[in-house]
Amino acid sequence: MSTSAETPIISIRGLVNRFGDQTVHDGLDLDVYRGEVLGVVGGSGTGKSVLMRSIIGLQQPQAGSITVFGQSMLDCEATDPELLAVKKRWGILFQNGALFSTLTVSENVQVPLREYYPEMPAHLRAEIAAYKILMTGLPENAGPKFPSELSGGMRKRAGLARALALDPALLFLDEPTAGLDPIGAAAFDEQTRELQQTLGLTVFLITHDLDTLHAICDRVAVIADKRVIAVGTIDELLALDHPWIQDYFNGPRGRIAHGMVTSDREVTA
Repeated sequence: MSTSAETPIISIRGLVNRFGDQTVHDGLDLDVYRGEVLGVVGGSGTGKSVLMRSIIGLQQPQAGSITVFGQSMLDCEATDPELLAVKKRWGILFQNGALFSTLTVSENVQVPLREYYPEMPAHLRAEIAAYKILMTGLPENAGPKFPSELSGGMRKRAGLARALALDPALLFLDEPTAGLDPIGAAAFDEQTRELQQTLGLTVFLITHDLDTLHAICDRVAVIADKRVIAVGTIDELLALDHPWIQDYFNGPRGRIAHGMVTSDREVTA
């Protein structure tokens, strides 16, 4: 994992997001560093997904600055070559996979290739899609199937395959294990960590899953009071006395997840 002495991949300063009279973010700051898995947590309505949407350009903030790979996300038009070049370097897995129901898995994976490389031959797109499908742990015969023919866990992996279609350096995951059973969620976490290490990905991960936070996150950013109130390892966050942090990480479920990680470390020591 990279250190704070390095230039961040994502840098956010003074972010303000409002919807009518409701202020979701008010002066939010956050840095994400190369090669880390950063988990983002917070209570319902604290704007975790709004934050991700702001970074990728789907939500226009009222104030603040966002840079990704050194490029401002707010000071350019959507068609600017500089912005398009940045978008080619990230992949996004939205909640529930967000697959197109009328396209096969292979065709879904090919969507970013069609968008950014329309001149690419069809056979090459199909070959890349087949490779990404296998890379994410799906069987080879998943390619011609439609999303409705897949289990929930397989749809998540298909969405992940699409997010990896352009060989991104930065991966956004929005609640990737939501709705999965514990075994499926653990398998997805393991797959994510393996891909992150193999491909050298930087991962921005929104989750409520305490097991996921313990299993794969290098640091965790906590959103509360309309801003990021703390960023650090789980052990560092446990040392803080903010009531939401203590309730979340030191509550019954948090203690179970922390205890399981501690036991695993003792076994492997």
